Amino acid sequence: MDNYIVSARKYRPSTFQSVVGQNSLTTTLKNAIINNKLAHAYLFCGPRGVGKTTCARIFAKTINCFHPTPEGEACNECESCRSFNENRSLNIHELDAASNNSVDDIRALNEQVRIMPQLGKYKVYIIDEVHMLSPAAFNAFLKTLEEPPHHAIFILATTEKHKILPTILSRCQIYDFNRISINDIVEYLANVAKKESISYEREALNIIAQKADGGMRDALSILDQVAGFSQGNITYKTVIENLNVLDYDYYFRITDAVLQNNVAQCLLILNEILSKGFDGQHIVSGMALFFRDVLVCKDPQTIVLFEVGDAVKEKYLELARRCESPFLFKAMELTNETDLSYRNSKNKRFAIELLLIRLCQLKASTEEDSKKKIIIEPIVAIEKIEKQPEIVEQNSFEKETEKTLKEPVATGKSIARVRLKEKGRELFESEGENTSPQAESHEVESPVQTTLIEDDPALQLFTDREKYMYMAEKNPNLKNLVIEFNLRLN
Repeated sequence: MDNYIVSARKYRPSTFQSVVGQNSLTTTLKNAIINNKLAHAYLFCGPRGVGKTTCARIFAKTINCFHPTPEGEACNECESCRSFNENRSLNIHELDAASNNSVDDIRALNEQVRIMPQLGKYKVYIIDEVHMLSPAAFNAFLKTLEEPPHHAIFILATTEKHKILPTILSRCQIYDFNRISINDIVEYLANVAKKESISYEREALNIIAQKADGGMRDALSILDQVAGFSQGNITYKTVIENLNVLDYDYYFRITDAVLQNNVAQCLLILNEILSKGFDGQHIVSGMALFFRDVLVCKDPQTIVLFEVGDAVKEKYLELARRCESPFLFKAMELTNETDLSYRNSKNKRFAIELLLIRLCQLKASTEEDSKKKIIIEPIVAIEKIEKQPEIVEQNSFEKETEKTLKEPVATGKSIARVRLKEKGRELFESEGENTSPQAESHEVESPVQTTLIEDDPALQLFTDREKYMYMAEKNPNLKNLVIEFNLRLN
C-alpha cells in the first residue's frame, strides 16, 4: 500500500513521443532542440490535464541532455537525465504562482536567475498557474523575462491565457494545447488497463473519456476510481452507476415514446429517472445533446463528429433513419429553450414534463402536415390534366379556321367549319352568298358595328373568337378584317 502510485503520476509521459494528442506542439519543440533554436521564454496555455506541465518538464530534460537522440528525445542515460528522473536535478526549478504570487517571490526568482547551472547548459524555470501573479509581480518580472541571462529559459503554464498582461504575452512564444479527443483517451486508457491487468468494456472506457472532458489526468483518475469500485472489472453498468451518469438507453426510450405520441409513457420514464436522483438540468441538457447526436448520424459526412463506440453507433443510426430532420431541428430548439429557462422556473419538474408533451405534439403535427400534402398533390395534378384537352381543342380549332380562311375566294362560295368546345355537339356548316373580290373598295366597318352580321341566328352558338372567324368569311375585304380581328384579340 505504501508503494501505490496513482495512474496519473505513474503513467505520466517522459518523452515527447509518449505525449497524447499534442503532436504538432511536440514536433515543434523537438525541431527547435534539433536545430538549436531555443527561445528564452515560452507560454504553454490550454485546458487542465492536457500535458502543459508534462511537456515543460520533458523539454527541460531534453535541452540539458548530453546525448540527445537524432529524433530530438532525451537519452535517459546521461547524468543530467538520471538526475531529472530521480527528482534531484538542480537545473530545473518549478514555481507555483498560485502560492508564490507576491512581488517578493518574483524578486527572489530574479536573484536566483543570475546563478550559472552546475550541470548542463541551461537552467529552466517552470512557473505553473502564472495567471495567479499579481499585477505588481508581473511588472517586476517584465525586465527579467525580456532580457534573461543566456543560460536561463522560462516556461510559463496557465489555463487562463486572457488573465495575463499583454506585455508578458509579447515576450513569449505561445503554444496553445488542445483538448484530447475521446478516441485518443480511450486508446490510452486501454493500454493502461492492460498494464494494470484490469478487464474492461470498450463502452465503459468511452463513458470515462466523455466524463473527463478532454483531460487525460481526469480520465486516469476516474479509471482508478472505477477500477476500485468494480474490483478490476470495468463494465458499462458499473461505470454509469459509480459516476452517476444517465444511461443513454433512457433517451432512446423517451424518443421512441415521442415518435409514438405516447405522452403517458414519456412521463413515466421521466419519473423513473428523477427517482434515481438525477438533476433535471442534467436531463434536459443530455436530451438536447442526444437529439444533436441523432441529427449528426443522419448524414454520412457529419457522422465523423459522433465519437462513440461501434455498438452504440448502430443504435443511433437506426434511430436516425426513423426520425425526420425537421423533427430533430424543432426538438433541439425546444430542448435548448427549456435548458435556458430551467433555472428561472419555479416548478422545475413541470418544465420538463411540458417539454416532453410539446415534443409529442410536435411529432403529431408533422404527421398531419404530411397527410395534408399527400391529399393536395393529386388534386393539382388532376386539374392540370383536365385543362390540357381544352388547349388542344382550341389550337386545333385555330388551325382549322386558318386553313379555311386561306382557301381562294374565286369559287364564289366559302365554307366555315367550326368545332364547338362542348363535347357531343355536331359540326356547324354555313354557306355564304356569292361575292366578288371587286365588289367594294371602301373601308370595312368594325365587326362590332356590323349589326346585320351579328343578328345572324347561327352566331348564337358561337363564342367571341368564333364570331370573328365567321364574320371574316362574310366580309368581302378579307385581309383588313383579319388584321382588325387579331388586334381585337390582343
